[in-house]
Amino acid sequence: MDKEIELNELRATLDTIDDKLLDLLNQRMETVHKVGAVKAKSGGAIYRPEREKSIIERLTKKSLNTNGLLNRSAIEALFLEIFAISRNLELPENIAYLGPEGSFTHQAAESRFGAMSSYLPIGSIKGVFREVASGKARFGVIPIENSSNGIVSDTITCFGDYDLKIIAEVMIDVHHTFATTCDKVKDIKKIYSKDIAFDQCHKFLEDFGLLECELIPVESTAKAAKLAMNEPYSAAICSHVGAKMYNLPILFENIEDTGNNRTRFLIISNFLNAKSGDDKTSILVQLSNEAGALVKFLNVFDKEGINLTKIKSHIVEGISTFFLEFNAHKEDVRVQNIFKIFPNEIKFLGSYVREADDI
Repeated sequence: MDKEIELNELRATLDTIDDKLLDLLNQRMETVHKVGAVKAKSGGAIYRPEREKSIIERLTKKSLNTNGLLNRSAIEALFLEIFAISRNLELPENIAYLGPEGSFTHQAAESRFGAMSSYLPIGSIKGVFREVASGKARFGVIPIENSSNGIVSDTITCFGDYDLKIIAEVMIDVHHTFATTCDKVKDIKKIYSKDIAFDQCHKFLEDFGLLECELIPVESTAKAAKLAMNEPYSAAICSHVGAKMYNLPILFENIEDTGNNRTRFLIISNFLNAKSGDDKTSILVQLSNEAGALVKFLNVFDKEGINLTKIKSHIVEGISTFFLEFNAHKEDVRVQNIFKIFPNEIKFLGSYVREADDI
């Protein structure tokens, strides 16, 4: 068979498959619309991370059992976007995040809510909490910790001030891109980025002889991308989403010195999650200022057989506060026993689907 004829036949087959996919997706959206109508009557939440997780796990297992080419990562990438489009059809809602546009928090938000959602870049973590608490935004996305810099104190403080719940967590591998309109590295005269990004990408800059360029720090990597797009002979060290936002061509990906820089983000809202079977719970704890108070508190967890995965001390308005996490759901009997023993000391922050990896 002539190769051109064979190629045309294969393309025709793909067109037929695409037509079927479109029909099935439209059927799915029609069903989603009906689900949204039922939820509107009952007041049910639109975003259900535990339900999305169970769907992805079921489809991954199905693909594996049928020798499909799609692995979990591919299935997750496809269906998280489908879920996001579905939510926007059910009830378009605003997502506030710690700005500016093109930041890693923006990237974390888009990874869960898709490209079609309405995003509100907010200038501070407290501002994100405030917009969600006031109802101007249905969801908020804020950083909680970084593998290099530790816990974000402003986030812990805001959890003490606002009665909002963690409904999901997102892990982002922090990768920097080198983006420019120049075709050749030797044509670059100046580079824009945040000052910390220059430090994180020092080896790349050294290897390519770019330390001789003028390194210009700006307040965000997104602004760096914007400046580099409009200025000849310049480049930016920025996030992938920042380069994409300003249509700045990416010359190199993953230019950071170390590949283990991760940031964990939390999604906050005003509802509670159902159990998924693999949950994490976060709490704030304030104990009496007496000898052995913390040991007594931790012993109760040991007695109930609950393994604490994180405990960080934090000062809120001069009061010693502990941020704790453990792998269980609030509705678990063992957890309920602890809450009954310390009803005034514990502030419940949320139970949510646990990510496979942690910082």
